[in-house]
Amino acid sequence: MANITFIGLGNMGGPMALNLLKAGHTVTVFDLSEDAMKTLEEAGAKTAPNIHDAAKGAECLITMLPAGEHVEAVYLGDDGLLNSLPSSTLVIDSSTIAPETARVVAERAVKQDIAFLDAPVSGGVGGAKAGTLTFICGGEEAAFERAKPILQDMGKNIFHAGPHGAGQVAKLCNNMLLAILMNGTCEALALGAKNGLDPAVLSEIMRQSSGGNWALNVYNPWPGVMEGVPASNDYQGGFLVDLMNKDLGLAFDNAVKNKAPIPMGSLARNLYALHGQQGNGRLDFSSIQRFYRGE
Repeated sequence: MANITFIGLGNMGGPMALNLLKAGHTVTVFDLSEDAMKTLEEAGAKTAPNIHDAAKGAECLITMLPAGEHVEAVYLGDDGLLNSLPSSTLVIDSSTIAPETARVVAERAVKQDIAFLDAPVSGGVGGAKAGTLTFICGGEEAAFERAKPILQDMGKNIFHAGPHGAGQVAKLCNNMLLAILMNGTCEALALGAKNGLDPAVLSEIMRQSSGGNWALNVYNPWPGVMEGVPASNDYQGGFLVDLMNKDLGLAFDNAVKNKAPIPMGSLARNLYALHGQQGNGRLDFSSIQRFYRGE
């Protein structure tokens, strides 16, 4: 068991930290939300008034933050944690950020002889709660092997994608594909419904046929077809449209830098941007079904 500091207790980070507690680790947490920290404190975590106090004595430091600027603020600069962490600390950033940002932080960590992994996750809030997340890691093999036992207490599938930044590249590719699949699934269901088909029956037909995909199989976007998914809870919870837009923007920027054609990814980005601008940013990304239903 390890002394772990967890910074960032949002929809994903909170359940992840809770699973570390359940696994028997000593966990110290920090978040700007006092309510989030109180929830973890009641579960047995230690709390700290700031990131520096939280990081004291940590063998492993994990961050789960909204965007690259937050990651840079925590680790870099005159007041960044990389200036004060001992070289024995293992640092894991599970935020989804630009690969370039992950490499900048990693380069600084390496100069301080600190092991660093970019380790974004896939699996959504449900996976975070169930401890079945997929971790997609970028960094040195030795750091990955150190991190693996800890990551396995929060996830089911742990991948080493390659060097620093590779985890972020793989995550952006995955989420771009997810957005494309969700749009295609919503489009097909809406077309079937327009022709009088029962969306539940059509879903099962496509699930058992060549159209089956993750969005259809385990995250059906049509209300009432599948229990326990945001679509059957007025699209509350889950992975927000605003966050999907952030990830698609990162994928688009990366494609421009690498001169990679992403016509379907670009279309998915535009559709989600429009959906978000129409006031749906705080809904789950499967709520784009409403767009195809004309709502």
